Amino acid sequence: MSRDSENLTDGLFVPNEERNPLRAAVQGARPELPKRFYKSAGVGETEDGYAVLLDGRTVKTPARRTLTTPSSPLTAALAAEWAAQGERLAPSSMPLTRLVNSAIDGVAERMDEVVADVAKYAGSDLVSYRAVEPVGLAAAQAEAWDPLLAFARERLGAELAVTSGVMFLAQAPEATAAVAAAARAYAGQGPAAPFRLAALHTMTTLTGSSLIALAVALGEMDVEAAWAAAHVDEDHQISAWGADEEATARRARRFVEMKAAARIAEFFAGAA
Repeated sequence: MSRDSENLTDGLFVPNEERNPLRAAVQGARPELPKRFYKSAGVGETEDGYAVLLDGRTVKTPARRTLTTPSSPLTAALAAEWAAQGERLAPSSMPLTRLVNSAIDGVAERMDEVVADVAKYAGSDLVSYRAVEPVGLAAAQAEAWDPLLAFARERLGAELAVTSGVMFLAQAPEATAAVAAAARAYAGQGPAAPFRLAALHTMTTLTGSSLIALAVALGEMDVEAAWAAAHVDEDHQISAWGADEEATARRARRFVEMKAAARIAEFFAGAA
């Protein structure tokens, strides 16, 4: 690998919130994105799986691991993100690569911790907190979320309670334990497990609901319906007061991440 490609991972895929905004302000501008240093992006087979190749050389994750996956189609999608880059590399346009880096560098070594975090969301899951009024919002919540509660009960063995208002509702330990078991079973074993779990955790944090995330991961709900279910309250506010331009842009960026996570779940559907 060239020296340019070695330097590629130095901060390029660090989440924006982990960067130092004061330093950028002092410098007077955002740090300049790295220049594209390669001509072609492709896929190569290695002893560890399928690797992204830039001009025939492997790529490193931020933690200096080789960017490989056990799925040829997923790695081809990663390579397509690299191939689509312009004169400078923009991590914001590479959601699959960012998520795969997270799976390799973070999730793979902390599987139990990530499963526990998914289950923790079930303890205060979005779908458990309902409005009494306005009536239209309450009806929209019931339409979007009651099927998810039924899915949790019938397919996951998790009976989640529901409350009105914003006061914290303690779920039964058996319910959150069932969600943890479902997350662990979904991740499974073998090379695909960290990628599936990374996708599941990403969808959970983006929607605020482990039930919505599991419904997408297990093929119960498509990503568009899931995203709508996660934004019932926000959409009601928009219908009443109009959309905020900044909030709309942020939601669009997060939906790109959601779709990337759902794609990874699709790539590994049924994989060992």
